[in-house]
Amino acid sequence: MFKRVRVLTPTNLLCAICTESTKGTTSYNDLASQLESEEGISVTKQAVWKKVKEPCMKFFIQILEHTIARKVNSDEIGQLRKSGNYKRILVQDSTIIKLPCRLFEIFSGVSNGHSKVCNARIQGIYDILAEQFITFSIDPYSKNDLKAAPEIILQEGDLVLRDRGYLIMDEIQRHIDYCAHCIYRYKYGMIILDPKTKKIINILKLLKTETKLDMEVMLNNKEKTIVRLVANPVNQEIANNRRVKAKKEKKAPPSKEYLQLLSWSIFITTIPQCQADPTKLFMIYSLRWRIEIIFKSWKSNIGFDKIHNVSYIQLHVLLLARFIMILIFFQNIFQKCKAILKKYTGKFLSLLKLTHYLQRNPSKIPILLNEINNNEGEITKSISALKRYCSYENRRNKTNYEQQMDMAFA
Repeated sequence: MFKRVRVLTPTNLLCAICTESTKGTTSYNDLASQLESEEGISVTKQAVWKKVKEPCMKFFIQILEHTIARKVNSDEIGQLRKSGNYKRILVQDSTIIKLPCRLFEIFSGVSNGHSKVCNARIQGIYDILAEQFITFSIDPYSKNDLKAAPEIILQEGDLVLRDRGYLIMDEIQRHIDYCAHCIYRYKYGMIILDPKTKKIINILKLLKTETKLDMEVMLNNKEKTIVRLVANPVNQEIANNRRVKAKKEKKAPPSKEYLQLLSWSIFITTIPQCQADPTKLFMIYSLRWRIEIIFKSWKSNIGFDKIHNVSYIQLHVLLLARFIMILIFFQNIFQKCKAILKKYTGKFLSLLKLTHYLQRNPSKIPILLNEINNNEGEITKSISALKRYCSYENRRNKTNYEQQMDMAFA
């Protein structure tokens, strides 16, 4: 005769919340039914509610920190990457999620006389060499990328790839002070000086005569930091798409000069010419889109931005649970299965396809984890299924992310 367990342990609650967190909205009733169907624990939704308090949030924070701290010992990280100039290549980016208005005073957002929208800003820092997240944060909407930029902890030998939203001149100098490197998208309006004359450089005027640029310039900060400015023209289609997007996003009509500069990709970097020519530099920076794909997979396949009318504690527990599941998907399953498939079949695993597959087939998660941990150099049944449903298609004229990675460090 089956005897129901009536004791709800932290482990049971952790597993239930993490499992339910990827399905969108997660009610206490959903958690109670999950505990009964999967664990045989008969509890009420009120009993679950009593558990989801501040100690529960602290417990989830500890689990997340432990999961992040686990090193992925994979021999499949390419030797070219290991022997390159950088110990870590960090990508920092943020995404916005909409929250219930009851949390407006904590997280802020957008408010006017007619409506109020509450938002949170999720910051992520990802090491694309080790394929590991370094940290996550759940911040108020008012804490923009500029405010988050100085919080990244730099180490000697780092390379940091950031968009223009993080561009602070003092941050570039901080990289130099730590013997680290950075690549930023150029921010329109920033003052660039000629190192010899100390006069302001008109970038558009130079580009109209030179077409391409690769030159040393001086920043207009206290240290007068010397950096490298690189500009390459883009094709007309890309330039026109940028202009259409700029006109939609800008509150005021963009200037004629700004629209003209969109015909070039312009970067500020501390990397010297001898280490990366313009082509290599652009290839390395293009790897930053990895985190864009990760954020897209969060929202499209894990329902990361689906938040119902939760309290402050509930919100943090729910998002922490999703972070934990993201790490399991990316670091424990994606990275290892990708290495196995590449080694034995030559196939490349797609992150978006894998995330979608696992969200639709959650029962495969423990099976894959078990097969990975006990893998002895063979393609198991579940990993073989990933080859069929989650690998990139072979296209002659299109390179996937893994191929781009190899080319960037060739």
